[in-house]
Amino acid sequence: MGKREEIIVGLDIGTTKICSVVAEVSGEEVNIIGIGSNPSVGLRKGVVVNIESTVESIKKAVEEAETMAGCEISSVYAGIAGGHITGFNSYGLIALKGEEITQADIDRVIESARAVAIPMDREVIHVLPQEFIVDGEPGIRNPIGIAGVRLEAKIHIVTGAVTSAQNIVKCANKAGLDVCDIILEPIASSEAVMTTEEKESGTMLIDIGGGTTDLAIFSGNNIRHTFVLAIGGNNMTNDISVGLRTPMAEAEKIKLRYGTCLPDKVKNEETIEIPDMSGRGGRKLPRQILAEILEPRVEEIFTLVKREILRAGMKDYITSGVVLTGGSALLEGISSVAESVFELPVRVGTPQGISGLVDVVNNPMYATGVGLVVYGSKNQETKKFRIRDVNIFNRIMKRMRGWFRM
Repeated sequence: MGKREEIIVGLDIGTTKICSVVAEVSGEEVNIIGIGSNPSVGLRKGVVVNIESTVESIKKAVEEAETMAGCEISSVYAGIAGGHITGFNSYGLIALKGEEITQADIDRVIESARAVAIPMDREVIHVLPQEFIVDGEPGIRNPIGIAGVRLEAKIHIVTGAVTSAQNIVKCANKAGLDVCDIILEPIASSEAVMTTEEKESGTMLIDIGGGTTDLAIFSGNNIRHTFVLAIGGNNMTNDISVGLRTPMAEAEKIKLRYGTCLPDKVKNEETIEIPDMSGRGGRKLPRQILAEILEPRVEEIFTLVKREILRAGMKDYITSGVVLTGGSALLEGISSVAESVFELPVRVGTPQGISGLVDVVNNPMYATGVGLVVYGSKNQETKKFRIRDVNIFNRIMKRMRGWFRM
């Protein structure tokens, strides 16, 4: 990868920013040596809507990272999110032929578990084993070498729209990059901001980005549930823009500078300055108004996430607490709102367990970029992402033509 094999690059293609993180990997040590970030204008709610704009943003972010790291970037691990992402659990069962369970048996039972009908316009992004059951004995993580006659597997399958995955690959290719793998963004973020103890004891990760809010639930050091909500920080900015009658660009600056979602904690004398659209100066408003605009939106996001947890029957798995990350996790008071909604301990997660440019990436907004690098360092041998059929569009068109002839 690049000129040195041990260099790994993560590319976070987000709704508000595109971030490229470069790391040198030596054994288990991940040393961040370069980072590049550029505003993203070609995505909406995590999905590419303008190829050329996205390609330009990727090029600028990668060039910045190359300059800082002093190397050439040729391939990346890319993140994927968006409302099209669907995660579900599946189950497989096989009879064992040999005396001891081998890797071939594990591959066979996982293949059995993933043998579910998937629509032609969707692609499997991840197949994540949760646990194995040997002769009725549950909770086995690595059954190799165990004797038995029946092997069962529980797995979590993450699928996404083929076109969305293809567009991410296409944008990277047009920017002169190969894509080693595509990783669901909350899974990547968890690699950077969650500890093994948290994944073991039962913790929920909520990654609040610009266009989406991504959810991943971990228990027993395995992923139990994933979900992507197509609401994020941009919705908060839009609420400010409408409520304070100011352009989106100014609303974003106001959110970053004065934003809070705790009206009760704002002092009466605190004010914010709203630039006048005519350019003739600004106007001052109580900061409490801003808090009253942001609080309902933040509550709505967490309430919708809680509804999904209850729908999926995952409440009992979350015993340890909640980790918030993503750029919007920097909003003042957001962890307090999360605690009141989920009735669990909440902390804001920043990248950890890395070396190098730690001070630069010590921010929730870099969680996905750093996580992609960490994920890549652990999964260099596996190239799971493959588009099922390069002629997918031809197949769809052929099927549609068949409908019209009927």
